[in-house]
Amino acid sequence: MNKKLRNIAFLIVGLIALNFISQSVYKRLDLTQDQRYTLSETTKTIISKVDKSLFITVYLEGDFPSEFKRLQIETRQYLEELAAKNSNIIIHFANPDNQREDLIKKGMMPSQLTVEENGKLSEAIIFPWAEINFNSQTKIVSLLPTAIVASQEEQLQKAIENLEYSFSNAINSITQKEQKRVILLKGNGELEDLYQYSFLSEVAKKYKLAKFTLDSVAKNPQKTLQDLNSFDLAIITKPTQKFTEKEKFTLDQFITNGGKTLWMIDNIQADQDSLLSTGKMLAYPRELELTNLLFSYGIRINTTLIKDLYAAKIALATGTIGNQTQFQNLNWFYHPLVTGNPNNAITKNIAPVRLQFTNQIDTLKNNIQKTPLLLSSPLTQKVGTPTIIELQSIADEPLEKEYVSGHQLFAVLLEGNFNSAYKNRVKPFETSLFKANAINNKMIVIADGDIGKNQILKGKPTDLSRDKWTNEEFGNKDFLLNSVDYLLDDTGLIKLRNKTLKINILDKQKAFKERTFWQFINVALPLVLLFVFGFAFNYFRKRRYS
Repeated sequence: MNKKLRNIAFLIVGLIALNFISQSVYKRLDLTQDQRYTLSETTKTIISKVDKSLFITVYLEGDFPSEFKRLQIETRQYLEELAAKNSNIIIHFANPDNQREDLIKKGMMPSQLTVEENGKLSEAIIFPWAEINFNSQTKIVSLLPTAIVASQEEQLQKAIENLEYSFSNAINSITQKEQKRVILLKGNGELEDLYQYSFLSEVAKKYKLAKFTLDSVAKNPQKTLQDLNSFDLAIITKPTQKFTEKEKFTLDQFITNGGKTLWMIDNIQADQDSLLSTGKMLAYPRELELTNLLFSYGIRINTTLIKDLYAAKIALATGTIGNQTQFQNLNWFYHPLVTGNPNNAITKNIAPVRLQFTNQIDTLKNNIQKTPLLLSSPLTQKVGTPTIIELQSIADEPLEKEYVSGHQLFAVLLEGNFNSAYKNRVKPFETSLFKANAINNKMIVIADGDIGKNQILKGKPTDLSRDKWTNEEFGNKDFLLNSVDYLLDDTGLIKLRNKTLKINILDKQKAFKERTFWQFINVALPLVLLFVFGFAFNYFRKRRYS
């Protein structure tokens, strides 16, 4: 009896100890092959800085297509990982049906989906958005990528791959106490602010954005260089006037002192607006005096135009019916529609980028690492300049044999130790801030000044991602914003965009063909087995005891 009581006592003590351990020790295990629920060190660092309540509301609740239930489940499981790491992160899933107008006013546009069920097609509208609130600040997060994809399954795959980056980027942005400083360079005939509003307004939401007039270097070069070096990134958009030696030296020293640069350069004078108004124009090289400066960093922007058979469309008047002008969208081979490098975080999962009257970039051998970002299709043709471009040539049938110039490079990322272009040369002015080289610096050069140019409708800027005439969507804004984020990223956050997952998608056709078989397996077979077991059990029981 005493032995039995002792065993019972040991059992009770063991259960109490086990319960105590289970309450005090908490561990989540990720058993997936691709470790999709394991947070990166970058994400752990970001959420560790959340020292107050941070509320995440996800509008993926309610009745929507079964395919996108997967997105809801993956989003919930990912956010639960964040909340498990930091109890200040509070998650809520909300039904958007009763607040659609309010969500649209906040910038959360609905997505219309084509749903196939039982061989029938139907339309469904969902709000794939999340809203983050922290310290009276609000940030919205898109849960569906804008990239052009072949199917909704592929769109779902990219959405799930992008979850960690989307949320980590938003949380980092909303919790950041000190913003990086970005300047928009002025003084050399750069693109007007109104035509950059769509791009720059998004930059200003995340960074401190200011203008900087470079021509002040003529009066006070030392002060200009000192002021410029207080910024982290310089954006140079479509300069049209020559750079003086003092201006180039100032930019060079900004780079060697650690400043990042985003160059959008037109080496050809060619403007779409003047072509549409007159029907023809002269395209000729633009003298910016930047060739030697960029050459010292290992690249050269040529003065030949590139035509590409894979091109964006422009809307042209083709006739009238009554008093109404009829427009038609036609391929314009001087506007290449280029794809991004799928292996780079800047360009992964973005829509094709539209360029206008662009030139190709040559890379030169030096110690700088060069990563192609934007490439043409192989069906290209080089056009020497100066040349006359006529709008009526759009009607000419292209001959594929004339488009054999192969892939052309339009945008490149440079990373490494940059040597000053004035290292062994006479300096335009003396400065105590002179540095002969930069350690681990970055810059991006794009051979198109109009890549960030938005259109104007009724005096107001339109979205850079959409053409107001053809209604086509492009990846220009995403590409430029990712470029800015990459150049200013010290945490490795942008590299989360390279995350790749293997999502097992249901084969709808196979499921539809075999649904009767699987319904039998899941519904009828268990009942049959239960009946067989019951019959056998009674039979052998009677046989044994009869």
